[in-house]
Amino acid sequence: LLLCHAEEAAAVIVSGLRSTDVFVGESATFTCELSHPGMRNVQWWLDGTPLHNNLVTEISEQDGRIHTLTLNDVACHDSGTVTFRAGPLISSAKLLVKGIALLA
Repeated sequence: LLLCHAEEAAAVIVSGLRSTDVFVGESATFTCELSHPGMRNVQWWLDGTPLHNNLVTEISEQDGRIHTLTLNDVACHDSGTVTFRAGPLISSAKLLVKGIALLA
């Protein structure tokens, strides 16, 4: 158990989340790359609310190191802070959803 914990603690975020601006109805994608696979307790949040895999929220993992969150068909109220957490590692970025200005 201690060995696993030591390995987990040694993992670092190679590439963190980047803030993203999108328009209403578009998709927003956030990616976080870890130094090595096997992290437990991986979780995505939007403004403190845990996100789960569904039609609107796509959560995927590649090689156990690259974690991706895609929010589909975003609305203005989706603007906020996206947070990725894997054990003790945390990365956050802002999501800004811009409304489409209608010309009068």
